[in-house]
This record gives sequence, C-alpha cells and structure tokens, in this order.
Amino acid sequence: PGVPRHTNRLINEKSPYLLQHAHNPVDWYPWGQEAFDKAKRENKVIFLSVGYSTCHWCHVMEEESFKSKEIGEIMNKHFVCIKVDREERPDVDKVYMTFVQATSGGGGWPMSVWLTPDLKPFAGGTYFPPEDRFHRAGFRTVLLRIAEQWEENKDALLESSHRILEALRQTSEVCVQGQESPPPSKEVMDTCFQQLSRSYDEEYGGFSQAPKFPTPVNLNFLFTYWALHRTTPEGARALQMALHTLKMMAHGGIHDHIGQGFHRYSTDQHWHVPHFEKMLYDQGQLAAVYSRAFQISGDEFFASVARDILLYVSRDLSDQAGGFYSAEDADSYPTTTSKEKREGAFCVWEAKELQVLLPDPVKGATEGTTLGDVFMHHYGVKENGNVDPMQDPHEELKGKNVLIAQCSLELTAARFGLEPGQLDALLQECRHRLCTARAQRPRPHLDSKMLAAWNGLMISGFAQAGAALAEQGYVHRAAQAAAFLRTHLFDPDTGRLLRSCYRGKDNSVEQSAVPIQGFLEDYVFVIQALFDLYEASLEQDWLEWALHLQHMQDKLFWDPKGFAYFSSEAGDPSLLLRLKGDQDGAEPTANSVTVTNLLRAACYSGHMDWVEKAGQILAAFSERLQKIPIALPEMARATGIFHHTLKQVVICGDPQGEDTKEMLRCVRSVFSPNKVLMLADGDSAGFLYRQLPFLSSLERKDGKATAYLCSNFTCSLPVTSAQELRGMLSP
Repeated sequence: PGVPRHTNRLINEKSPYLLQHAHNPVDWYPWGQEAFDKAKRENKVIFLSVGYSTCHWCHVMEEESFKSKEIGEIMNKHFVCIKVDREERPDVDKVYMTFVQATSGGGGWPMSVWLTPDLKPFAGGTYFPPEDRFHRAGFRTVLLRIAEQWEENKDALLESSHRILEALRQTSEVCVQGQESPPPSKEVMDTCFQQLSRSYDEEYGGFSQAPKFPTPVNLNFLFTYWALHRTTPEGARALQMALHTLKMMAHGGIHDHIGQGFHRYSTDQHWHVPHFEKMLYDQGQLAAVYSRAFQISGDEFFASVARDILLYVSRDLSDQAGGFYSAEDADSYPTTTSKEKREGAFCVWEAKELQVLLPDPVKGATEGTTLGDVFMHHYGVKENGNVDPMQDPHEELKGKNVLIAQCSLELTAARFGLEPGQLDALLQECRHRLCTARAQRPRPHLDSKMLAAWNGLMISGFAQAGAALAEQGYVHRAAQAAAFLRTHLFDPDTGRLLRSCYRGKDNSVEQSAVPIQGFLEDYVFVIQALFDLYEASLEQDWLEWALHLQHMQDKLFWDPKGFAYFSSEAGDPSLLLRLKGDQDGAEPTANSVTVTNLLRAACYSGHMDWVEKAGQILAAFSERLQKIPIALPEMARATGIFHHTLKQVVICGDPQGEDTKEMLRCVRSVFSPNKVLMLADGDSAGFLYRQLPFLSSLERKDGKATAYLCSNFTCSLPVTSAQELRGMLSP
C-alpha cells in the first residue's frame, strides 16, 4: 500500500480497532471532550459508531461506507463522528446498546447511534448497507434524513431524546424491591435447570438451534447442579447435557482442529461452520470448563481439549511480557498476492490441497489408501466443499471445507482396517503437516490490546487447568500473567486497576496518554483469577492482592441504596446511565461472578460483611432469578453456593512434604463447587494466619499432613488419609 490519502485523529490512539479507521475519509474523533465540545459549539448531531477489531460486520461497514469518499463528506458536513472500541469502553457501549435494544428489538456490532450534542440518543441501529436495498434504508439515506430532521424538527428530537433517556433510566434500574432476602436457592436452581433442559438440543448439544454459542456459564451451572443433585435423575441429566455439549463442540468446526483453540460461535445447529474469530474470553472460560469436565468424568478426552486451548493461547495470544492478547480476526488474505480478505481463509481447505499434502500410502490399510483418504473421511471433507450455501451468503467458503470430526476413531479405523491407536497417530501426523502448511498463509489480524478482565478469565483457565490436570507449567503461566497485571494494569499509588494496555513498537508494553480506569468486570474477573491462582499455587501474595482489590471494588462500585454493584464508577459526566448488567452471555455478568468471589473472600479473611453483600446482590436480582434464571445461570449457580455455605478445606502440612502434596492432589482432583482450599503451613506470621486466627489451633496429627473440613470457621475431626478426604469432598 502507498501513502494513505486521509489521516484522522484516530492515528494517535492505541486501540487496534481505532487505528483500523485512522485512514478513513471520515473525520473521526475518539470518545472525549474535544468531540463533545465541537458538537455543542456547532450544534451538530453526534454520530457514534461502536465496534471491535475482530468484528466481521464492522469490517464490512467500513469497506462499504466509512471508506467511501462521498459518504465521508456527508458525515463530515452534518455530524461530529465518534469511534469507540467497545472492548476498551464497555461502559459507553452498554449505555447505547441498551437504547438500541430497547428501540429496535435487536442489537449487535457495529452499533450506529445518533446523539444530541448532550449525548442523549434518539436514533440507532447496527449494520447499515451503504445504499437502499430490499425495502431497507441504506446508510447514506439514513444520514441525510437525520440531518434534515435535525435541521427542521430539532425541538421534537430533543424532547424525544429526553423522554427516551428517562424511560431507559427507569427500565434499566436493578435494586431491592421491598424484600431484602435472597431468593430460595432450590426453586431458582430447579427453574434454571428446567429452562436449560427445555432449550437443550438432544442430538448436537447446546441450548439453541442456530446460531450456537459455547456459553460456558450454562455448562458451569449444570456441573454445579449435578454436584448438588448427584443421586437424582435430574442431576444425571444435567451432567449428560454438559458433557455431550462439550464433546460435540470439540468434534465440531467451531474447534480449530489444526491450529487449536475455539472460534467465536457456530452459524449452524451442528457446531460446523463458525464465525472464525477467536476471542480470549472464550479460551479462558472453555479451558476451565473442559478441565472441570475431566475432573468429574475422568475422561482424558476433556483434558486433551483443555491442553489444546492452552497450547493455542500460549503460542498465539501471549505477549512476551506475560499478558494475553484479546483476539484473532475471522478475515484474512487467502494468499500473499490476494487483494481482498475473506472470512475463514486461514482455516479452510480444498480437497485437492489435502490430497497433495497427504499423498503417502497407509501401511496396513486397504490397498491404495492414502493419508489424505483417511483424513478426509474422518473430518468430513468433500470434493466440492462441505459448507452449506445457506451458511455462506457471500460465497467466501465455496468449494472449501471446514474440518469436523464426523466419525469416532473406532469407526474410521474399522472403515480402513486400522487399529484405533494407529489411526490416532496417523491423524496427529496429518494435523502436524497441515499446521506447517497453514503457517505459510497470511495470518489474520491480531488484536494485541491486553484487557485486565479478559486476562483475569485466562489466568483462571490456566490456574484451574493446572490444578485439575496436575500440570505445574500451567500454574506457572497463570502466575506470570498475574505478575504482568500487577506491573502493567495496576496503579500502586491509587491501589486501582487499569482497563487496558497495548503491545507497542519493539514488543514493548504501552499505555494510553490518559489510561482508562478499570471497570467492575476488571475487578471481578481479576479477583476470581487471584483466588483460583492461590488455590493452584498456595502463594499467599495473590490472596492478599485479591482481598485488597475486593475492598477497592466495594468502594468504587457498590450501590448502598439499591444493592449490587454498578458496572462503572460514579463521576463521569459523559456517561448518562450507571447500569448493572443483568444477563450472563458470552461472558458472565460481573455481579454474578462477584457473589462467589465475596463468599470466597469471607472464607479467606473472616470478614462476614462480604457474605451479607453476596446475599444483598441476590436479593437485588431476586425477581429475575425467580422468573428467568436462564438469563443469569452463573448467578443461579451462586445461589446454590450461598445457601449451601462454602466449606473451608484446610491442609496442615509442610508444602514440600510428599504427604501434603498427596492431600493437595486429592483436593484438586475432585470437583466440589462449594469448597475453598487453604494451606496452614505453620507460619504464624503469614498473611492467612493474621486473617484467620482459628488456623493456629489446627495441627498435624501424628506428624502427618492433616486435613480439616471447616464451615464458618468450625472444623471437623482431623483426617490424615487422602482416600478419607476424597469421600468427605464428594458425598
């Protein structure tokens, strides 16, 4: 590419998404006072465009509209245009997405919203085609109509925006209504289970027809429901639903069989054709879920999928300083000489390409069988491509194959007269060759922004996998990332988290000129990560930092009147609403996770006011939890933990002793959702002993590592056998 014709203010930003638009002919501003002042001074409507760097339809709208000189001139003449990276500013995104969903019945990205100069929304939508088509107004038409309306009916638009804002303020409020007690756990969990059971796809797993998202929050709920109802038919069904879904996802095209990790979601019912972007938050949550599936089932298949995810993240989403990048794009150039990017180009295959790469005859198989024949049969490859045209409206995948494991190893082995073990080794060799070949293709865009919240989710993934799979290397990687957060996304002077940092030139880590302060989700996911890391490593520094951050979260976000936490802190005049997320989606909402965080914090500190806060959050969301708990499966799960009380599993012993290690292996190998683990190593000056004086009264029995099961700081009789401890942990 030659010298760009246009350069706007976004060139000075750090966000990869904003930088993608720095050479549009649109006079973009970042979200901030300069843009707001211009809108007021010139009495212009603000056009707000919100997206993220790996969003397919954001790329489409940029290509069609924001790169158009003619449309750019209309935008510059009539509007003050603002670009926002929703991953940097989830607070701004949430306010205006609430408006778009309320007024249009749908939402998504790119989000397009028109605001008055005082930032009140009055019109909005998502993607607009550039010109009118199929009875739908094009972007150019919409721009001109809104400019005309502002010119001729300004007072009506201002009045309308005021009314809309007041309505949003009332409908989005979450607070305690009269009663101040949490909803009954049994009813909430049973209703959530029934709602998930009704929406479950018996054949392919998952909880909708299409599109299908991984939604780890649903699977975590089902695991906890099973753990609390192990001996009932409902408990057995909950476990079957979760494990079947995880197996079908791992076999599907949503799972990258060559380059590891999981794509964003499946466009069809069968987990076959995905939207190909890969998000850090999915990898972190899925690594933890597959590790739990292994803990529960003992099936090595689930452990291998967890390792696969962590291999992908270690190789492709890791910064050398220790942090994790946000995402990889869906679109890339098919070849080094291509002029246009295509969705999935990095990941899909033509049949003839596979035959050329895998020509070797297979020993012991039916005569004339090549590696390519075996591989193509196992992964559903067809000569003319295996993508249904209905899943490929732009014909980007015509003639291509998305790999999907359609047979078991046993069936494919029988088909070619091979042993399953031999077949497994052959498929591994094929995947290795294809990985080498794929590395020659142009890679998709990498969003090298590093977010505190998503790094927290990924630290939890590494820490939980490290504990469940007894892989110390994963625990070490989690600790490396936590140290990165403390260095780059924490301000020791204020004691506060920052939202984001960025890979700079020469692989340095850079910060914005004015750093973005952490939001509620940053605190919540980092605190969860530090608790998970403590339980995996038993290094008390992580515990101490987690409790400090919990105090800071209370100070910045707690709503003392209506209870629960606001998503953003007070005092930002550009934010029209302080909201509380009320839906667990691709990521759990922060208030859902914080219930369990607060209960864990109370167990590690003795501060029982945190238990009270957890109950107050459940009370604030009581109506929603009782009517549609399927909207909040993580919070529904937390009601069970709240009502069953967390058990403190205390191991007294020398951290280096084999008997202590055996006890710890035992605790970590059992899935028990209502336990916290702590090591009493006899160091009475240590952080834990200062927090929990009762630990001083616990001692080793007969000089051996000894376990105590405590509830509300009252402990059971001591246990010195790992087998006996296992029985206590899994009733």
